[in-house]
Amino acid sequence: MVQAAGLVVYRKAAKGYEVLLVHPGGPFWAGRDDWSIPKGELDEGETLLQTAAREFKEEVGVLPPLDDLVDIGSGKVSSGKTNYIWAVEGDIDLKNFKCSSTVTMPWPPRSDMLVTFPENDRAEWYDLTAAYSKVFKSQMVFIERLAEYLNVQLHEITKPTNSTLF
Repeated sequence: MVQAAGLVVYRKAAKGYEVLLVHPGGPFWAGRDDWSIPKGELDEGETLLQTAAREFKEEVGVLPPLDDLVDIGSGKVSSGKTNYIWAVEGDIDLKNFKCSSTVTMPWPPRSDMLVTFPENDRAEWYDLTAAYSKVFKSQMVFIERLAEYLNVQLHEITKPTNSTLF
């Protein structure tokens, strides 16, 4: 069973709470408005929390806050992978954003040419309702759970795409 772990960092803003999301890199995602919670698969010998912290550092470029973590549970992806996510309050300055992890894939599709892209090309803060509409379907549950934890009502939103990859 494949396992992944991540951190959803949130902060109090003028109009409520915001969460930090990352946008997948590469030409496949360039024209899409699909975003993700910083997360990734466990390396051998790592705990879920070690993975969550490492992946955040790799995908955002700064160390995550690790005080007062809130376990917001797990969720399965259609591929069978299980994501384990924690929430933590923090105010990350995104001017230091730099994704250090890469993905290598055939590009253009079905070609023999392998091209390497940054795993994520940007990071942004979104209010909870916007974040809920932008994250991959399999991650919407984590925004719902965070909103519940923060005692915040999400506006009624339907995910506009069928993005279920992550």
